[in-house]
Amino acid sequence: MNLKEIREILELLKGSEISEFELGRGDTVLKIRRGAPPVVFAPQAPAPVAAPPASPGTAGTPSAEAKTAPKPAHKEIVSPIVGTFYRAPAPDAAPFVEVGARVVKGQVLCIVEAMKIMNQIESDTTGTIAAILVENAQPVAYGQPLFHVLPE
Repeated sequence: MNLKEIREILELLKGSEISEFELGRGDTVLKIRRGAPPVVFAPQAPAPVAAPPASPGTAGTPSAEAKTAPKPAHKEIVSPIVGTFYRAPAPDAAPFVEVGARVVKGQVLCIVEAMKIMNQIESDTTGTIAAILVENAQPVAYGQPLFHVLPE
């Protein structure tokens, strides 16, 4: 495959809505992917919240909050772009993940469609899906939480 052939292929693809293209000839493989690659953002830690001041009558007594076990910290997987959230690769296909599923870092969790490009959203941590925060085929905003993952 020479440069002229590659340019011709690029010109043909320019006018189409094809987002991924792969061509193999002998031991040469040409892969073209339009649009932004899948991006995984690390969630930001929540800001610390100041405790309310203790009233004079309860000073020195343990609060009810101190007696309860702390909830396990979860990581949020957020949308890196504005688009439409899809849980499955196709309308008739099984979802990528369900609540309670174990996921590994780099595993595809969903798709966010933006401008006719299907962007795969990957897990940035290994753990268990604790919650799916968006309904299928719903619009999502940049930075909107999509999943809660309990890290291992």
